[in-house]
Amino acid sequence: MIQKQLHGFLNTPPLWTSEQFGLREFNFPEISLDHFLAQPIPQNIRLGHQMEYVFKQLIAYCDIYEIVLHSLPIKEGNRTIGEIDFILKEAQTEKLIHVELTYKFYIIDPEISEPIHRLMGPNKRDMFFTKMEKIKEEQFPLLHSPEGIMALSSKGINPHTIEHQACFKAQLFVPFKSKRVHIRPLNVNCVLGYWLKFDDFNAKEFRSNTYYIPFKAEWVVAPHNNVPWLSHLEILMEINLRMLKENAPMVWMKKPDGQLDKFFVVWW
Repeated sequence: MIQKQLHGFLNTPPLWTSEQFGLREFNFPEISLDHFLAQPIPQNIRLGHQMEYVFKQLIAYCDIYEIVLHSLPIKEGNRTIGEIDFILKEAQTEKLIHVELTYKFYIIDPEISEPIHRLMGPNKRDMFFTKMEKIKEEQFPLLHSPEGIMALSSKGINPHTIEHQACFKAQLFVPFKSKRVHIRPLNVNCVLGYWLKFDDFNAKEFRSNTYYIPFKAEWVVAPHNNVPWLSHLEILMEINLRMLKENAPMVWMKKPDGQLDKFFVVWW
């Protein structure tokens, strides 16, 4: 599983390239995993925190960056007001880079006019625009707050010499049977599947395929055959239970010809 997560992370494109929205995208180095020995990653933590372990292992393995610090809490008295994900040092230039790491799964709602407002979590509780604004307005400035300056100074780091970048990887899902969805200036290579409503999934065209509902830790992973596949009727019952809890599951689908797809079934 860990090796698959590493491959999944590396193969997930950044949500934008260069600079957009006043945020520079971190250019993740190309890394070969042929001789890489992965360290265990806790499976009882949120997927976002698992991705921090993945990022840390991969960056530590490459020779382009040195990890100066990771997950540094910023405190105001006894209260934690934020956390710095990573500060890296570029080996060649010794430049310090503050990297805020984000890995998201967004469906695209084409009925919303502005492209950057179309991206939301499959349960509609997580918006790309909100997260992007938080990085720009809260997480980056945190390093230059009195508390941030004090925390970094205690580590021998001058916050005024740091460049801010976002490592924002995402998997995007377009509406089922949609021909074209405009998301510029976002990266269209992030589109890796589709989404549909429960009633649309309960249709004749889906009945001859087999299905699997991956655990959250498997969402990063590309669909593969080595899972316990279920019939359409069996998966309908599993999905219906999640619909009642207002939870949109990711589903892997295997067609009779062996083609593998991934999609979300939404409850709303």
